[in-house]
Amino acid sequence: MAAKDEPEETEQLSAEVAALRLELENLRRQRDEELARVFKEIALDRQRLTRLETPLEPTRSQKDRGEILRALLAANDGKMPEKEARQKMHLSKAQFSQLLASMDGGIELKPYHLDRRQKILILK
Repeated sequence: MAAKDEPEETEQLSAEVAALRLELENLRRQRDEELARVFKEIALDRQRLTRLETPLEPTRSQKDRGEILRALLAANDGKMPEKEARQKMHLSKAQFSQLLASMDGGIELKPYHLDRRQKILILK
């Protein structure tokens, strides 16, 4: 009776080994696809970081607006509240912030001594 069960058990084990090999192959393929995706994301992140780290040249309009801002400050004895300058130039907060970031110095931004929430632009 033991001899009869042995071929069935061998077939069953062979089928189980084949199923496990197939599952292993699927897992390896999934791992390789996942690694390829991660490597691609890393490469894209490196490209994004490089773009972010590269300083942008100010545009022509930013240069013009920078000159206007310097002239505006000069006309106001070299000091002016940031909010007032932004409103006189008809710029949004985001645009004004970008303008200040694109300017190569020349203008200093300090908190107002009476109200620290407000900022004062000072011409250097």
